[in-house]
Amino acid sequence: PVVLYIHGGGFRILSKDTHWLMGLAFARRGMVVMNVNYRLSPHHPFPSALEDIAAAYQFAIDHAARFSGDPNRIILAGESAGANLALTLALLTCVKRQEPFAQQVFAKGIVPRAVIPMCGMLQVTDWERFARRKPLGKFLVDRLQETSEAYLGHDHTQHGESLDLADPLLLLERGIQTARPLPPMFAGVGTADPLLDDTRRLGRALQALGVPHDVRYYPDEIHAFHAFVFREAARRCWQDQFAFVDRYL
Repeated sequence: PVVLYIHGGGFRILSKDTHWLMGLAFARRGMVVMNVNYRLSPHHPFPSALEDIAAAYQFAIDHAARFSGDPNRIILAGESAGANLALTLALLTCVKRQEPFAQQVFAKGIVPRAVIPMCGMLQVTDWERFARRKPLGKFLVDRLQETSEAYLGHDHTQHGESLDLADPLLLLERGIQTARPLPPMFAGVGTADPLLDDTRRLGRALQALGVPHDVRYYPDEIHAFHAFVFREAARRCWQDQFAFVDRYL
């Protein structure tokens, strides 16, 4: 199997090099891992990152065999902003869109076997929703606002209908019509994660659409806690992910 891993960092920071551990975890399970970079905002705003991820997906399909990978058994995985990109990319494999990069993904005709959007920011617009849910510190509020405005700019309307691709959660909640069945999804999040509610909403949306899924909540764990593999909850989370993947491979 081939794992396309998409790093987080608010669409603004970090890289595949900061996330080598995530790739290693899958590689140790005998999977071919393609751990990818993408252009970062604000210098490269939406949809630059998504265009790059779409290109990486096409590369993975075209070249998987060079690395002893099976292009028909691809898994998409990512955390935080990477979860947003992984989820959107999964939708592009199943839905016909007008954007050229989306058309190229759909034309490949291969839907991932599984998708793992961990602790995702699955809606970039309306970042204030997190503060409406519960009081947040100023530093966190500033980071959420910075993430949204750096990625989408101050005027979201400039993106037209393509703005939907920054908010894959909203597409699912609207009951998106797909040309191909959506793949099974695993989503995990800590209950102390400020982005918790997006994963809760994802679980409800997948349930309403009848998409096979497993949404797990890890008590008192922080954002991207599974990166701290020395922690018991992190190890349990990875075991849960692998068990889910095994079911669908």
